[in-house]
Amino acid sequence: MDIMNEIKQRKLQSESVFAWFEKIASIPHGSGNTKQISDFLVSFAKERNLEYYQDEWNNVVMIKEASAGYETQEPVILQGHMDMVCEKESSCRKDLSKEGLSLYVEGDFLKADKTTLGADDGIAVAMALALLDADHIAHPRLEIVVTVDEEIGLLGAAKIDLSMLRSHQMLNLDSEEWGHFLTGCAGGMSVYTNIPVEYVERSGLKCNVKISGLFGGHSGSEIDKERANADILLGRLFKTLTDRMEIGIAGFYGGNKDNAIPRESSAALFIAKGDKEAFLETIETFSFVLKKEYSVSDPQISVTAEVIGEQQGEVLSVSSMAKVIFYLCTVPNGVQHMSQNMKSLVETSLNLGIMELKKESFYAAASVRSSVSTRKEQLREKLEFLAEFLGGSVEVRGDYPAWEYRENSVVRDKIGRVFERLFEEAPVFETIHAGLECGVLSEKIKDLDCVSFGPDIFDAHTPAEKISISSTEKLWSLLLSFLKERHGS
Repeated sequence: MDIMNEIKQRKLQSESVFAWFEKIASIPHGSGNTKQISDFLVSFAKERNLEYYQDEWNNVVMIKEASAGYETQEPVILQGHMDMVCEKESSCRKDLSKEGLSLYVEGDFLKADKTTLGADDGIAVAMALALLDADHIAHPRLEIVVTVDEEIGLLGAAKIDLSMLRSHQMLNLDSEEWGHFLTGCAGGMSVYTNIPVEYVERSGLKCNVKISGLFGGHSGSEIDKERANADILLGRLFKTLTDRMEIGIAGFYGGNKDNAIPRESSAALFIAKGDKEAFLETIETFSFVLKKEYSVSDPQISVTAEVIGEQQGEVLSVSSMAKVIFYLCTVPNGVQHMSQNMKSLVETSLNLGIMELKKESFYAAASVRSSVSTRKEQLREKLEFLAEFLGGSVEVRGDYPAWEYRENSVVRDKIGRVFERLFEEAPVFETIHAGLECGVLSEKIKDLDCVSFGPDIFDAHTPAEKISISSTEKLWSLLLSFLKERHGS
């Protein structure tokens, strides 16, 4: 479907933004796979004779000097990340490491067919390109910072060199609720666990089980919605089955990203031939229980089983299976603490996003977040203690700081004033539980004054992701007005 025909019919001021977004969507750019999109940005800059920098990690900085009359104004940093979370429906055959997305318009929303859309944070990159490509837009010096691997621990922001920048004022375009302006966020880290396992030979009925139909979601912004975690539920199913019969676990996996609430998990099991009826009955009962427990958050949740037939193969030893089940049934998951200072704000959380039974170990990856550094460390210690208790170890990556609220902010005051004038309503300023690069970059740029905002993006990190076209139009108008208003301020 040609989305630009749909967009052009609406005669939007932001038409160029959607054109650049479509181009970005045609280039594979999942986390850890950013070389192609990074090189595209460099080619874009070269073609327009812009000053640019590309580092060995694929971060890109592009600079456009001020338009006439704005030379003496304070430069502005526009910042976002080029990587996206690549999730897809089980029926989708697209290889997101090599293929672009299939976009379509439905009412006010832009979507991708059976995959994540990457509006988080492709829309920031598209807006930056639209600004850099235009000659008619009034603006001070623009310093565009596009980082890599934000979705797997803000890794690019941690490594990027920003010594070439002059500005101390930044607009981060990586938020997902129009009219809400973020002024602080939680810190976080990714914690990877490996617990050694052993196998034994087992014969019996080979069975496959699958937990699916879960909604999933962003482990920061949607961790408070009590959505089911497929990894945790599979551990619960293992425990339920072992309470009724002897099973052998041949393999299992669940989730694809540590910062996405896992939507599916599956396992290969061995059971005794005489336990077939009890096995299927247990699966049916377990599915019924979950449908009742998650009738609101995950109404399509389903547990299914398939009996393959009599086979022989390797399964976890009794002690190794006990370790795996113990871990999955006791590992912290979900909201751990709510903020005592801000009503309804999650302070500390953990999301078990990935698990897999490998040849020599049980592997798990979790995203830990907290606006209180000591509680973030406390969760890390819990995971470390649990792993060590079971004979394993943990590795921490992408540890990033919280972004602390700034009492006096020129940027916050300016964006609020422009917003009120354009839309005749008061902006909402708040802090969030999800991680943003503002905290990391604040450690690199002295006295950095920044605000994060964006259009309405729903169901990020899931194949249901969609971006509101009308709110994107408003965002573009706000951005242009902000840049223009700086003249004479």
